[in-house]
Parts: sequence; C-alpha cells; structure tokens
Amino acid sequence: MTPELSDKYQHLQNVIGTYDSLIVAFSGGIDSSLVAYVAGQVLGDKALAVTSGSASLKRTDLELSKRLSDDWGLRHEVIVTDELNKADYRANPTNRCFHCKTSLYTELQQIAEQRGIAVIANGTNLDDLGDHRPGLIAADNHKIRSPLVESGFHKADIRALAHELGLENANKPQAACLSSRFPYGTAINQELLAQVEAAEDVLAQLGFSQFRVRHHGEVARLEVLPKEFSLAAQHHQTLEQRIKALGYRFVTMDLGGFRSGSLNEGLRPEQIQVVNIFDGQEQ
Repeated sequence: MTPELSDKYQHLQNVIGTYDSLIVAFSGGIDSSLVAYVAGQVLGDKALAVTSGSASLKRTDLELSKRLSDDWGLRHEVIVTDELNKADYRANPTNRCFHCKTSLYTELQQIAEQRGIAVIANGTNLDDLGDHRPGLIAADNHKIRSPLVESGFHKADIRALAHELGLENANKPQAACLSSRFPYGTAINQELLAQVEAAEDVLAQLGFSQFRVRHHGEVARLEVLPKEFSLAAQHHQTLEQRIKALGYRFVTMDLGGFRSGSLNEGLRPEQIQVVNIFDGQEQ
C-alpha cells in the first residue's frame, strides 16, 4: 500500500471512528462496500448496512450485498423503499434520482430514529461531485454523511484500497440503478425494469464485462466496451434472439460504446443539478 493510500485509509477509519453508531446505505457496489467494510472494522456491531431491495436494484447486486455482509460479519438488513409508488419517480424526470434517494434516506432516517443510531452514510466519492447527481441533493437534505469525500477518496483510490483489503468486488463494474437505462421522460414501472434487467443478464451470461441495455420503447440499444465489439459480433444472433424474446422488436449496437450516464448527454445546462457536498449549497 502506498503511503498516500495508507494515509487516506487511516483518515477514513478516523472519520468513521467519530461516529457513535452508523447506518451505511449499501448497494453492493464497491464505493458503499468500502464504507460498510471499514465501518464494520471500526464500529463492529454499532455499524449496520441497509440495502434497498426495490426493483431498480439488480437481483445479482442484492444477493451480492447479502453475501458480502455475511463474509464480513457485518450486520445487514434489506428493506424495500417506495419510489415506484411515487408518480414523480415513475414519470422519470431529469431529477428522478432525487425522488429515489429521498425515499431511501427517509426510510433510513426512520430506522436510525427508532434504534438510536447516530449517523447515516453513503458511498459518494470525489468523482461523483460536479456531475448531474440529483441524489446528492436528497443526501444533503437528510444530512447524510459521505466519509469517502471527507477522507479525500477518488474512485481509483477506492478500488486500490479494496484490492489491498482483499474485497472480492474490488473490480466490480459500475452498476447504476436500472432506472438509469430509460431516457428521461420515459415512464418506468416494475415490469420494464425487469425487462431491462433480463436483457442485461443475457450480456453478462455471454461474458461482457461492462455494459448497459438502454431502453427505447421497442428498441434495446446495447452499450458495450469497444474492445468487446468483436464478442458482440461473435454472438450477434444469440443477442438478437434472446433479447427479442424479452419483448423488444429491435436490438441495436451503440458504436460509441459503453458510457456511464450516457443518457445525461442530451441534458441542457439548466437541467443539470449538482450539489457542493462541503457546504450543502445547490449549484
């Protein structure tokens, strides 16, 4: 471990050590995993990881969160948040993540109040700041702590430390919620989320490492890494047949390749919402 990474690791432990007790919003992704793992190290039974098992989370990620918690001896609970009951969420506006995270943090606050838990934390890191992240506004509204930001962690630092600590999901690809596969303004429901998830399961089973299936009505637009275009060509008939069987009429390849947040590319400047996590001021 480099001295710089060691210092950040110590800083993260110190920050979490200031909490009397903690709930970690735990998705199974590497960012919240690192927070949850270190919280377990530092706080023991005073740390609780909570995962929302709603339809926007892949079932594979839900199962991963359960397994990791067991492996780490970490207290873990699964809840189901109510975002799909909200018309503002189902309509899929540009601030959809605000409504989702508001549901999550409201539930976590209720758990914290009922059990006397002092702090709620998420896995936000420095690379998340400045992007279109309406969910950060919800975090600010609910006074959610971001220990990775406070400790100076970028995504590369998180993966490097996860490797040093032997976390099995250190290389886990980014896995935003399934609702991010729908263009803003396209209504979302549980059946459509399941359709996208099943289509992405096809790509996973064929060996693609990083991908998205973007939902455009009858069209499934596949984003894969350019270095895996040849894999898509090799399996093009299987991809078409299996994804069409899920209800899509057309299956297309995006020649731009995989881009995290590609559906944000069409947003106008006035639609982009970011928050300065250090002073809570919306930008």
